[in-house]
Amino acid sequence: MALGNTATARRGVGEFVSYLAIRGVIGIALAVPYRWRVPLAGWIVSRIVAPLAGYSKRVRENLAYVCPDMPQAEVDRLARAVPDNAGRTLIEIYSGKGFTDRFKHAPLTGEGVAALRQAHADGRPVVLVTGHFGNYDAPRAALIAAGFNVGALYREMNNGFFNPHYVAAISKVGTPVFPRGRQGLAGLIKFLRGGGMAGFLVDQYMWDGEDLTFFGKPAPTALSAADLALKYKALVIPVYGIRQPNGLDFEVVCEAPIPHSTPVEMTQALNDSLEALVRKHMDQWFWIHRRWKPEQAELRHSILAAAKMGPDDPS
Repeated sequence: MALGNTATARRGVGEFVSYLAIRGVIGIALAVPYRWRVPLAGWIVSRIVAPLAGYSKRVRENLAYVCPDMPQAEVDRLARAVPDNAGRTLIEIYSGKGFTDRFKHAPLTGEGVAALRQAHADGRPVVLVTGHFGNYDAPRAALIAAGFNVGALYREMNNGFFNPHYVAAISKVGTPVFPRGRQGLAGLIKFLRGGGMAGFLVDQYMWDGEDLTFFGKPAPTALSAADLALKYKALVIPVYGIRQPNGLDFEVVCEAPIPHSTPVEMTQALNDSLEALVRKHMDQWFWIHRRWKPEQAELRHSILAAAKMGPDDPS
């Protein structure tokens, strides 16, 4: 099963400095009321953290790679708007009840809502797939508020100092949560087999993932969501939390279920679903991610090919 690799839990001086900076931003923002806290965190990350940490530069590099014809004015806008959304997302997740309370009466929209309700009534497992878009925990918060039993698979942070705080924060939104990799696989499978709904993020670069495409470029992607859905006959539904113009609320969209076929075809359909939404809301996707890493392609292919052949392969 293509679960994708796990984090490296680095604990160097650089990681400690980054940890202190992030905790500082969180501490400052949590000291003010929610309606001001969220835009404040967005402002701090977009105006101060992003330029210093290289996030704005990363946004520009990614856009140059996949959208080379984008007007410079739009690139400049996204270089600020993307970190703003990231800062808002971070403090929303850390706000616990202040964040989840916004979903108590939030409607679920989209063609997949009826299928979700039917699966819940039948006790059928559901694989919910989203990306780092809008606020990626908004769908989980909304579905839990609507009475669904939702867990989540997450990738541990590379920053070993920050990761425990991050896990504690996402656990306040709802539990259970399972770390990506074999450590959390047993718990996730047990949860799914019991008729649970498990959330996956599909848009991270995975060294050992499948060579699929995103925005027309090779983007190694884990097949774990589709693999598990096929094995346990689970429904596969793309879900997204689209940030609304006021910057605080979300529309939670449940798209039509992805038909069962092969893991590759299903996962590419999930990539395509996310891409279509990102193109409508370019400022809401996490362009800070190194999603493509074209400079690693040749080395990655060589290493994976050698690993498949094995040391005793005569070829």
